Amino acid sequence: MRIGELARRTGVTTRALRYYEQQNLLTAERSASGQRHYSETAVDRIRVIQELYTAGLSSKTIAELTPCVIDGKATPELLDRLAVERDRIDRRITDLMHTRGRLDSVIAGAAATMHPGTSCRAEHGRAEQPPLAAADRNGHLAVSQRSDGRSRSAEQPDNRDQPDIR
Repeated sequence: MRIGELARRTGVTTRALRYYEQQNLLTAERSASGQRHYSETAVDRIRVIQELYTAGLSSKTIAELTPCVIDGKATPELLDRLAVERDRIDRRITDLMHTRGRLDSVIAGAAATMHPGTSCRAEHGRAEQPPLAAADRNGHLAVSQRSDGRSRSAEQPDNRDQPDIR
């Protein structure tokens, strides 16, 4: 099948499919005129690649793991690598659950102190910045303020680099 059909069947852009080729995640035969032609198995391969990207794995890691994941050929080293990736995903899930808990606390605190009918903006442009709320380790809402009475910025979540082509 040609690249456009593979893109349509998998929901992946043609640009992403070309990127997968560059990263050695996908191979295509070339016609005499240079057009890419993919086998039927490419559809399942793309789905696996997408699942691994969604799980946060890099192109390099996916390229290393696909022989095991797709073909079922595993070495002890590859199984160890899969376990390491699973542990990394577990840590990420824990971090995301903690972040969601913080956000829930901020939403609850903001909802409890909301003043219906008042504007968020000051009369002449800039609004006074309200204290930034954050949840402590027990999930309680806490507001951090400096000694001059102005609020401090709360801890920002760790933004991890993710592949930008999916």
